[in-house]
Amino acid sequence: QVQLVESGGGLVQAGGSLRLSCVVSGRISSINAMAWYRQAPGKQRDLVAKITDGGTTNYADSVKGRFTISRDNAKNTVYLQMNSLKPEDTAVYYCNINGRPYLAPRNSDYWGQGTQVTVSS
Repeated sequence: QVQLVESGGGLVQAGGSLRLSCVVSGRISSINAMAWYRQAPGKQRDLVAKITDGGTTNYADSVKGRFTISRDNAKNTVYLQMNSLKPEDTAVYYCNINGRPYLAPRNSDYWGQGTQVTVSS
């Protein structure tokens, strides 16, 4: 079974920073893309940032220049460094990976349980 555990969320004032982490555990043989999504109350879940196994990144326009996604393949961990936070960044942040468990015929998507980020004005 593959598990994703996020950490690092919390309450921060506007202009502040937070660093989210997501550790992937379980019987997974390879991880392709790793990503962060977020969902604010009453809104859909949207992509924040994604990083491929080759290190290519892409970001939502709303976070470009403020957020940085990175990954440590040796630790099966993805990070999201969030700087210059704004109240509109308030949401539950979810980790997502596309990977293949051992002996599985194909890749699947997996999600973490989410971590709350609240930015006060």
